[in-house]
Amino acid sequence: MTLIAHPKRTGIGAILATVFLPSVALAEDTLSAGDTAWVLTSTALVLFMTVPALALFYGGLVRSKNVLSVLMQCLALTALMSLLWLAGGYSLSFAEGNAFFGSFTEKFFLRGIEPNTAWGSIPEPVFFAFQMTFAVITPALIIGAFAERMRFSAMLIFSSLWLFLVYAPICHMTWGGGLFAEWGVFDFAGGIVVHITAGIAALVLCIVVGPRTGYPKTPMPPHNLTMTFMGTAMLWVGWFGFNGGSALAANGSAAMAIVVTHISAAAATMAWMAIEWIKYGKPSVLGAATGAIAGLAAVTPASGYIGPFGGFAIGILSGVTCWYFATVLKNRLGYDDSLDVFGVHGVGGFLGTVLVGVFASEIFGGLEGDLAMGSQVGTQLLAGLITCVYTAVVTYVLIKLTGLIVPIRVDANDEQEGLDIALHEEAGYNL
Repeated sequence: MTLIAHPKRTGIGAILATVFLPSVALAEDTLSAGDTAWVLTSTALVLFMTVPALALFYGGLVRSKNVLSVLMQCLALTALMSLLWLAGGYSLSFAEGNAFFGSFTEKFFLRGIEPNTAWGSIPEPVFFAFQMTFAVITPALIIGAFAERMRFSAMLIFSSLWLFLVYAPICHMTWGGGLFAEWGVFDFAGGIVVHITAGIAALVLCIVVGPRTGYPKTPMPPHNLTMTFMGTAMLWVGWFGFNGGSALAANGSAAMAIVVTHISAAAATMAWMAIEWIKYGKPSVLGAATGAIAGLAAVTPASGYIGPFGGFAIGILSGVTCWYFATVLKNRLGYDDSLDVFGVHGVGGFLGTVLVGVFASEIFGGLEGDLAMGSQVGTQLLAGLITCVYTAVVTYVLIKLTGLIVPIRVDANDEQEGLDIALHEEAGYNL
């Protein structure tokens, strides 16, 4: 028998649990066709969130001379991260190991895993594929921080190192039976694993790489908000697989996760719109779209633990808080987080990670019964802060190491010409 970490069990209670299953057993009789079909569908939805959804969302926000570079980054990361996940990322995250890392070799290239090897009620290859889509989108989120100025080769090298040394250990600590799992940390679908890590890495990178030439004096408006709107709509729908699929079963837990996800996104959209309407006299499509993503990011860690009121409250609070960080604070501090990865994903993910300790309580319609609210909030806060510090330090070391291998930033002439031509010899738009 071997101990297998089962990161997202279904039903009420902590998602992280451990179950004893026969090592590399063929367990067709334990598999659920319904659960398998739902997680397969969710896998497609989450992959759809990177290509094309995130690519369109980010592509519309940059200037026309850089749109193709953003699409290329999303496409290339989808391919590269998938291969790296197979070649060790999955094993480091979910194989049996210590409090911080799984074994690199145990599940290397899915060694010993058969088509019907069970992971709970689904085949482990399905679980591998579902988790792969999370490993794909997390580095892809980060590119919004250094859009329009980082070399393509540097992005690939940094992202590869980051997957193994930041994403994998945080994933193992949270979902793979590691340190945070032992503490009883709540992270249903990636507030810590995806959004905090991506947001903090984005903040470090935009500071190290430096602002775009002319920022903030030169106007740099989005070149195509229609693309951004389409990307937002696709992300909203895809998030049903992101959060609902994290139940790893076609059951009530998945259903409630989808409900609260939608409510949070709706509430955050309206909160951001209201702020703009009051402050500027008109609501913007860009603001509404950004608000929606903020609500989706913030509810992610809480989605399997809270009820509709919790989704509504987290949505409102994330809309207001992320608006402040992405507009007021960014302008005051002067860092050029081009597409607001830190202000939306980092802040939203951290906020939701802490608030799940409040709204998971039965008092607020949550699903965790008589929760020790103060203790759980403290646990959530500590895990979030550790993730922030670890991600910031390792990200800084990795980008400096990348700079020793290749130049990190394009030169001034290439930046002026645009990355589409300078790096890819192609033009995405002739505007």
